[in-house]
Amino acid sequence: MVFLAAALASASLAVPEGWGEEGVQYGQVGTDVTLSCTGAHAGSPVQWRRAGAVALPEGSAIQQGALVLPRASLATAGTYSCHDEDSGLLHAVSLRLGYLPGVPFVSCRASDYENFSCSWTSSVETFLPTRYITTYRKKSLTGEEKRRNKNGHVGPCLQDLSRPGTCTVHGSEFWSSYRLNITEVNPLGSSFRLLDVTMQAIIKPDPPEGLVVEPIPLAPRRLHVSWKYPSSWPKEPHFQLRFRLQYRPIIHRSWSVVETVNLSEVITDAFAGLEHVVQVSAKDFLDAGNWSEWSAEARATPVRDRSDPLEKVAILVSLGIFAFFILAAVLVITILIWLRVRKHSKDETKPHNFLVAATHLKALPTEAQIL
Repeated sequence: MVFLAAALASASLAVPEGWGEEGVQYGQVGTDVTLSCTGAHAGSPVQWRRAGAVALPEGSAIQQGALVLPRASLATAGTYSCHDEDSGLLHAVSLRLGYLPGVPFVSCRASDYENFSCSWTSSVETFLPTRYITTYRKKSLTGEEKRRNKNGHVGPCLQDLSRPGTCTVHGSEFWSSYRLNITEVNPLGSSFRLLDVTMQAIIKPDPPEGLVVEPIPLAPRRLHVSWKYPSSWPKEPHFQLRFRLQYRPIIHRSWSVVETVNLSEVITDAFAGLEHVVQVSAKDFLDAGNWSEWSAEARATPVRDRSDPLEKVAILVSLGIFAFFILAAVLVITILIWLRVRKHSKDETKPHNFLVAATHLKALPTEAQIL
């Protein structure tokens, strides 16, 4: 809930009518309370009694047939009766004591841009029956509205009997300001609070709905999360929301949080085989107002990483064998290339050796020369 500036508060001592049943009198704690003996003749002596008590409260006095109870306390409350000299009942009254209303605490919230609600609690325990008068006035007026009503549009903030302590203003406008008057009334008087609100300040969407979390096949660390706009939020495209996603393994306490403008998200750092809890909240796209409450939880478990140690060893062995054959093939190819190069080198040196030998033979002396 968003609390806004409270403007004015006052109390009235006028006693409203129509409170309680007949024969009930209300009084304020700490004041002198006088009970009249209706039905007694003027000047006739009367007797006062208190139901369930042997004596009247301390300090009580009978003045001209009326019972005066000085500085009444809550303990002074009860049923009193006056009697004539023959103990005949003349009048009975039930005395209820309490306090004046205090200035109520009021807060307002809008779950969309078309309506807003206000709630309140009493600041004083009065011990008396209480009613509330709830009205509003539109502060920012158009020229036509000012011509029609210089005080602005005044209407009731409608109370719902099924939701005590709340009222709703329907058909509110995005750019308008409103002044709420929440008046608390009891048999002793009234007190009120004025509250100025703007829609942008009090907007707080309801939580997103339809949250679904699903594991992704063959992806041990991933979860697919999807949700829907709250049904209370207007569907117009210019009233968009952004979202905040929080998630954690069920065995952990700390949350991971991501933000998005989409209606789905893929969690990429989940823990394989561990159940996760996920929640989502929403806020006005332009960052007005407040985040919604978190949605109801949804849970899911990412698929398990099914590879076991034996499988891993088999994979490593396979990779090793493959690597061995690759290296062997490279070695064989290298040897073959080397042998071919060597053979080629030998073939190139043969003519050279022949010429050398021929030259050597030519240089030897002939038989004729020797002779």
